[in-house]
Amino acid sequence: MSFHKIPFLVIILFGLFSCQKSDESIQVTDDNQDAGYTQYGTPFTNTPLNSDIILYEVNLRAFSASGNLQGVIQKLDHIESLGTNVIWLMPIHPVGQINSVNSPYSVKDYKTIGTEYGNLEDLRQLTEEAHSRGISVIMDWVANHTSWDNEWISNKSWYTQDNNGNIISPAGTNWQDVADLDFTNNDMRDAMIDAMKYWIYEANIDGFRCDFADGVPFNFWSEAITSINTISNKDYIFFAEGNRADHFNAGFDLNFGWDSYAAIKEVFNGQLASRVFTANTNEYNNTPSNKHWVRFTTNHDESAWDATPITLFNGQEGALAASVVTVLTGGVPLIYGGQEVGVSQNIPFFSNSTFNWNANPELLNSYQDLFQFYSQSNVAKRGQNIVYSNDDIVCFKKVLGNEEIVIIVNMRNAIKNFNLPNELENTNWINVLSQNTVSFSSQLTLEPYKFYILKQ
Repeated sequence: MSFHKIPFLVIILFGLFSCQKSDESIQVTDDNQDAGYTQYGTPFTNTPLNSDIILYEVNLRAFSASGNLQGVIQKLDHIESLGTNVIWLMPIHPVGQINSVNSPYSVKDYKTIGTEYGNLEDLRQLTEEAHSRGISVIMDWVANHTSWDNEWISNKSWYTQDNNGNIISPAGTNWQDVADLDFTNNDMRDAMIDAMKYWIYEANIDGFRCDFADGVPFNFWSEAITSINTISNKDYIFFAEGNRADHFNAGFDLNFGWDSYAAIKEVFNGQLASRVFTANTNEYNNTPSNKHWVRFTTNHDESAWDATPITLFNGQEGALAASVVTVLTGGVPLIYGGQEVGVSQNIPFFSNSTFNWNANPELLNSYQDLFQFYSQSNVAKRGQNIVYSNDDIVCFKKVLGNEEIVIIVNMRNAIKNFNLPNELENTNWINVLSQNTVSFSSQLTLEPYKFYILKQ
């Protein structure tokens, strides 16, 4: 699940081995001004509601030939075309060199941008230009551990130690390139929160995706999120990578929907189509109001160590069908840069790689149409599900007030006949993506992975 989900063999092989940027700053006047920081730029006031978020994850090392922040800036129009309103940047810090596997999650300096990615001015330009498009920017934050050559390592008491007083890697992992932090040490906790605030003040970022959140105690997350939220003039986004039930209570807005991800894969491998709704319901049971589970068909871990959607879901048609179900069942959708153009090969992030952004323009158009519709449709984002599925077909209606849409997806790589529910028989609809009229009788024949998103 985490960034280091790699075989031990890999550790052995590697480890042993535009708008014009403004110069103006504004002085922070709240009671929480930290370490003499001055707020750079104007705090972004259009952070989306949790229920409206559309996340776009950027693996900088694969996103452009340059592999840096300027490569992201140059593709902001593309990111915007997908209805995105939050960009998640994978870590941009310098990577540790001791026992290194070149993982961006081995942080050498929390307050510096690695030279491979650019510099502070580049990050400032990115946040400003994203904000001008109505897009928030969140940073990946690695709180559980540091690299072995992080300057913090000189403070031995800041790290977990074995019975012989040796600093250790995170227990129960094979992450030999990182040293485990000890969250009973208050000086370390203060330094961590200060480093997080640094980027809010110095680069005007809008929140954090917190790596391996399960490895960090509840009371730290609660303290850090509460402290950051006292910085005035804006709302922040906090996104946990983890399975712990207490993350929402600690203040996180979003958490990964791993159960729903497992469910969509299981359905494509032959389980009943209703499995996706069971997973969705189970995840939202006891979830606090206005907190959400992130829905995805891939992310950096899955595309690096498992397979891309093209492989997992049997080609472009299957990958798109899986996205339709994942996006519209419920939760906050995530796009991982490259999936929208049908990248089929695994995408590494311990090394630089590139892919062809022009490979599958029709697939890209379909993703753009899907997410643009979703971004503009309250019923798609917040509607209640009325489920009509059978063993092979996902069929449900989303209802919000007087609005309703119908989603029908063939989850099989075979032609399927579907007997429509009584209330959909002999009705007329508009296909959201094609704008064509669709007239139902009592039965529908669906080609492999065929889907409909319909409105009236």
